[in-house]
Amino acid sequence: MTPDQRQQFFERLQAANPHPGTELHYHNTFQLLMAVMLSAQSTDRRVNQVTQPLFEQLKTPADVLALGLPALESALRQLGLYRTKARHVYATAQILEQHHGGLVPATREALQALPGVGRKTANVVLNVAFGQPTMAVDTHIFRVANRTGLAPGKTVLAVETTLLQVIPPSFLNHAHHWLILHGRYICRARKPDCGLCPVMDLCATGGSLV
Repeated sequence: MTPDQRQQFFERLQAANPHPGTELHYHNTFQLLMAVMLSAQSTDRRVNQVTQPLFEQLKTPADVLALGLPALESALRQLGLYRTKARHVYATAQILEQHHGGLVPATREALQALPGVGRKTANVVLNVAFGQPTMAVDTHIFRVANRTGLAPGKTVLAVETTLLQVIPPSFLNHAHHWLILHGRYICRARKPDCGLCPVMDLCATGGSLV
């Protein structure tokens, strides 16, 4: 894909969705971090179902510690890997209280030092909560980047690095969400809806998957 094609690619995604955002529900940065941690191998819809009542009670790391690990595990039992996720959230709450004044840090290094927080989770928090131009490459973005020819790569990190290099700077803050939503609802894995795709003529596969 040429620079001009990439410009058109994101102009069209922006026109279709001027104000993209995460589909996870949250009220503050700690709840965002917690929701992203819980979303591993779970859909955003299921995470929202679980966190809607939970976030009325858990607004800060101190709230998580006051709830206790057994009760947290019970509250998360509808999610896959809920015991592991509960342990990670609880341990993260401890570290935030002890070393960060109860606040979520705004650096990749500090975020990735938290239990259960990998590069993708850190990128989401840095982008959504702190407005940093990061690229959290999940399965949707990896697929879209390779299938369209936007940023081909054999690994998640390779795709992330290339996307950050080739996406026009004016689109970087929202590119992560445009690509996720495009992959989730139009450029789906098994049955892409090329007929509704606003960038089909720019795509390397160009509707050949239909």
